[in-house]
Amino acid sequence: MSAPTLTSETATRPVSAPELTGGAQARGLQVGGITPFSATDYPGKLAAVVFVQGCPWRCGYCHNPHLQARTGTSPLPWTQVLALLKRRVGLIDAVVFSGGEPTIDPALQDAMRDVRALGFGIGLHTAGIYPRRLAEVLPLVDWVGIDVKASSQAYDGITGISDSGRHALASARAVLASGVPHEFRTTLHPTLHTPQDILKLAHSLRALGVCNYALQVFRNTGCADESLHLASSTGYPDADCVARVSALFDTFTLRRE
Repeated sequence: MSAPTLTSETATRPVSAPELTGGAQARGLQVGGITPFSATDYPGKLAAVVFVQGCPWRCGYCHNPHLQARTGTSPLPWTQVLALLKRRVGLIDAVVFSGGEPTIDPALQDAMRDVRALGFGIGLHTAGIYPRRLAEVLPLVDWVGIDVKASSQAYDGITGISDSGRHALASARAVLASGVPHEFRTTLHPTLHTPQDILKLAHSLRALGVCNYALQVFRNTGCADESLHLASSTGYPDADCVARVSALFDTFTLRRE
């Protein structure tokens, strides 16, 4: 999720509604913003990022909190978004659906089919909130980045929603079973994730069969909870923790900025 994203770490800011013109008020995906060009949201691809509105979880460190609420109408009608994407044909390789939580929207499958018809690859950022809906769209997806918040016992404290860890685990298993290329990643904050927490989570993911894992150190950008803002994250997580996590996975990435 360009936020986390995992948050999606977008190269440019999302385009707001007044900047898109033309097109009729449409059925379809409820879009809160779009980044026309990103080199960081889909590995090895140039992509546009479509931010779906709405997320039921309330993670304090979220850097897209403005996308958590789901309003009655789409700020960006899907016809307008699709018109913009048509103009990107030949300029980008893929479209990434991020959020918010894209699987919240029942129109996601149709939107992915629209994008596929234009010849784009499809990426997905998800926190695994809706396992059944995720399983339904995975056959349409070329790559998925799945956010894992913490070990199962700590999930509810981060998301603010009871039983959230169970849903995330079911989604993790669905991604692994699908065969879709993927990255599992965790956004780290020193008040939420001790080195012991990080190692526990890493071992549990390895036991599930995860081979590609990334740790993303929290950034203040976009976070509405100023109590979580950091003056510096230098030295976190420490080198020993990073080395021990790295040794567990075939592919490992540490993102500090």
